[in-house]
Amino acid sequence: MDYAFRAVNQTPGIIIWRIEKMELVLVPEKSHGNFFEGDCYVLLHTHKVGSSLSYNIHYWIGSQSSQDEQGAAAVYTVQLDDFLGSSPVQHREVQNHESDTFRGYFKQGIIYKKGGVASGMRHTETNTYDIQRLLHVKGKRRVTALEVEMSWQSFNLGDVFLLDIGKVIIQWNGPESNRQERLKGMQLAKDIRDRERGGRAEIGVIEGDKEEDSRQLMEALQSTLGERTAKLSSALPDDTPDQEQKAQLTLYHVSDAEGIMKVTEIGTRPLVQDLLSHDDCYFLDQGGLKVYVWKGKRANRAERQAAMSRAMEFIKLKGYPHTTNIETVNDGAESALFKQLFQSWRCKDQTVGLGKTHSVGRVAKVSQEKFDATTMHVMPEVAAQERMVDDGSGTVEIWRIENLELVAVEPQWHGYFYGGDCYLILYTYNVNNKKHYILYIWQGRHATQDELAASAFQAVNLDQQYGDEPVQVRVTMGKEPRHFMAMFKGKMVVFEGGTSRKGSSEPEPPVRLFQVSGTDPSNTKAIEVHALAGCLNSNDVFLLKSQTTIYLWCGKGSSGDERAMAKEISKVIGQGPVAEETIAEGHEPLEFWQLLGGRAQYANDKRLQQTTSDHQPRLFECSNKTGRFIVSEVTQFTQDDLSIDDVMLLDTWDQVFLWVGNEANEVERKESVVTCQEYLRTHPGSRDPDTPILQVKQGFEPPTFTGWFVAWDPAKWTGGKTYEQLKMELGEVTSLTRIVPDENGSAEDATYQTYPAADLMDKQADELPDGVHPTQKEKHLSDTDFQDIFGMSKDQFATLPQWKQISLKKGKKMF
Repeated sequence: MDYAFRAVNQTPGIIIWRIEKMELVLVPEKSHGNFFEGDCYVLLHTHKVGSSLSYNIHYWIGSQSSQDEQGAAAVYTVQLDDFLGSSPVQHREVQNHESDTFRGYFKQGIIYKKGGVASGMRHTETNTYDIQRLLHVKGKRRVTALEVEMSWQSFNLGDVFLLDIGKVIIQWNGPESNRQERLKGMQLAKDIRDRERGGRAEIGVIEGDKEEDSRQLMEALQSTLGERTAKLSSALPDDTPDQEQKAQLTLYHVSDAEGIMKVTEIGTRPLVQDLLSHDDCYFLDQGGLKVYVWKGKRANRAERQAAMSRAMEFIKLKGYPHTTNIETVNDGAESALFKQLFQSWRCKDQTVGLGKTHSVGRVAKVSQEKFDATTMHVMPEVAAQERMVDDGSGTVEIWRIENLELVAVEPQWHGYFYGGDCYLILYTYNVNNKKHYILYIWQGRHATQDELAASAFQAVNLDQQYGDEPVQVRVTMGKEPRHFMAMFKGKMVVFEGGTSRKGSSEPEPPVRLFQVSGTDPSNTKAIEVHALAGCLNSNDVFLLKSQTTIYLWCGKGSSGDERAMAKEISKVIGQGPVAEETIAEGHEPLEFWQLLGGRAQYANDKRLQQTTSDHQPRLFECSNKTGRFIVSEVTQFTQDDLSIDDVMLLDTWDQVFLWVGNEANEVERKESVVTCQEYLRTHPGSRDPDTPILQVKQGFEPPTFTGWFVAWDPAKWTGGKTYEQLKMELGEVTSLTRIVPDENGSAEDATYQTYPAADLMDKQADELPDGVHPTQKEKHLSDTDFQDIFGMSKDQFATLPQWKQISLKKGKKMF
């Protein structure tokens, strides 16, 4: 077996094998993304997590593959899992029903090819032009292309089609397809040209609603497919499951103690991690859409190895389709997708804290590292992890909603927030002498519906006054993000009720109790809680204020930093003629308990280490256009997945970003926050509905957002290329005159006239020989001249990324 897996190494990336005569045969990298319908494959994805490696094994089943091949793929998956120490996550993938994770590996798309090993079909590394096929391309972000019958009957109005005849690829865009689908179709066509044809193929594009503008290309299309005689139909909508269905979770205990599989339901959403025992195996059924298998580390070896086959039996038992996706995870090496289905998830070596006995101001106790604010924009990944654009030292303006209008809050009252009010806080900071804005909308728990609505309305007005540039953040009382607290330098106070309006008739309560959380000026606030002994907590510092005294009560589990910050904030709360007294837990005077209505039980266990967030950031496209709420995940995401005509959702667990493209439709813009709240409500992990929501507009992304993307390009929206520009770059298709089928139905090879290098280098368009496009000069060099100028062969050059090709051509005066 070690011989079969000799290709496995520690380099991040993917390795693919095909099952050939029941043996594993490596698929060349050039053919990655191409899958024969008659075959089965095993794919290993390796990626780095911190200093260690993480593995995913997928076995892929072609729709026309044999039972023997499917069985062999499953066996090799188990053997590869053993070979890698039983740490990988295993996935069963069926053609046309692949998981988002699997599709995410193939950015340019997946091509399904007809045939397989049995019919002599091979993955080839050589450039071949003896090809005639029609590809039906589907998908906006993760594309699949299926080989279909070479006939107009295969076409429809809503999708993209590629006619591939070796030296020429013609892309036909259905009139009802959108720009993103057309762009993905073009990227797939370029990928076929560059990887399979060594760059020696031309691409032509026909817009289905403007066929008359591409007469030559249409003639070529019709010379291959014949005349179009019937009217084309609309595309069939994709059968996408809605979020409600994804939220239907059922956990089953699996046992085969007596040789027969016994499945027992043990829980439904919301699920907790404690339901899983290390001694057993479990099925987690996600509404019949996907089945997860969890293998306990102390389950016996036979049970663990039979997990995938048991899951297949379970699918049959439940009457689910055979295409249902299966993912098996190992105890201690669970996938991010599996963990986020649970309400909370502790990692290895972590224990969970006891939390608070009340829901007000529940703040995660994580160790706060000192950080240098100047690094935030230079190192956006730090800003993203810290949730901080800077240290809060920018300009702060605050307005309160009063009679549904904005009333400015005087600077001496900045940092005071009342539960009966709503506030707008505009934060301005400079980066490279350019102003950036964050608009916080703080909504009190006891504010009226009219005030809540007015705060949203006034936020839109203020946003427009600043050119639609501010990042909007909705903040629920008690759930203030770290940067919000940093603006007030450790002197932020949240009052349970009341209002800060002038002339308020509400008298101040004679006794108030505040819980202080925070260790430095960037993360400290005091939140008012009920003045009862039961609200105390040994892990915190509390301020008890009466009309004559303010007590600073220090719980046994509180730290020196927390006490120091509480002392600072007591000066803000205890304004006026009141005495200050510091008392340690267990040494309280009688008056202290009398003010709290008498002694009572309160949380006094020693603090355990609080679990840290173990949730990977995830990107989604959200839509409710069809009346059903659809959430589509974009895996292995990059900046390119942010489409300018969409609203995208980036979930980092403790906060959610809404990214709004400049060309997103008005309805989606207006509904985006409602959409986000719906996402949180229907999330399988029973999320906190008050999770902060940050609205980010295209071109004005803060580093707390960009830091989650690898190699973010700030110039993309200004210097990036549109679909139209990419189409222009393809140039004219010069070989169309040669696309005439011969008697055997194949097309003649298209060739490029060669010219001396001197006729091509450093020449303007009007100085070039006839038929030479200025962006394709290198194609008219002889193989020898090409090698001399670029130091590599044409085939090697074609495997380089497009940007690198252009850069080399510019450097050699060939562009």
